[in-house]
Amino acid sequence: MRQTWGVYEGFFKCLRLGISVEGRAIQAYLGPGPAENMTMILAGFHGDEPKGVFVARRLIEHLSSDPTAGQGVGWMIVPIVNPDGYERRKRRNAHGIDLNRNFPTKNWVLSSRRSRMFGGTRPGGEPETLAVIEAVRRYPPQRIISIHSISGGRECNNHDGPARAIAEAMHRVNGYPVSSSIGYPTPGSFGTWAGVEQRIPIVTLELPSTHSSKRCWEENRGALLCSH
Repeated sequence: MRQTWGVYEGFFKCLRLGISVEGRAIQAYLGPGPAENMTMILAGFHGDEPKGVFVARRLIEHLSSDPTAGQGVGWMIVPIVNPDGYERRKRRNAHGIDLNRNFPTKNWVLSSRRSRMFGGTRPGGEPETLAVIEAVRRYPPQRIISIHSISGGRECNNHDGPARAIAEAMHRVNGYPVSSSIGYPTPGSFGTWAGVEQRIPIVTLELPSTHSSKRCWEENRGALLCSH
């Protein structure tokens, strides 16, 4: 993994995990807590879900201003996995691929290019996907929260792998339902790769897209901090 240490954000170090299709940096913020108790937070897999990016950035600010809030935990926060899509407010990356269907899972399938969930012509073929995989391998997390947003009142704490207890703890704070399924197939998803196949506890936090970014943060600040 190519690494470039940059400026500090409070108690965080800025680390470049990789670059996007169009050459934008994929930034991670690494806290000084114990590496053996790492919580990894990722957002912005889909460029048209900015509420997750807002929440991840607010968490960086919150922990920087009050380091005791995350005491005893190592934090790695990746606010924008898909910077090219985020720049355009488009779901997919610059190759037109849904990164959350591009992971090398046993259930990956070749889908239609016309689908907004097109997972590419081969799993793990995108630089953004590879950057996330390498980050998980180099900085092994004890738990992962992947932040997305969803419409239609379907917000939830969606758990994969051995993560039900984490989802239930988050539910007690944010009030979102605990679910083992998002309600539709997700072949090649990060949750399947990390949770089901790597056995890392992972919760996909689906924020309500109808709520303001500020409200999403207020509902989930405590949920993210209690996830460990």
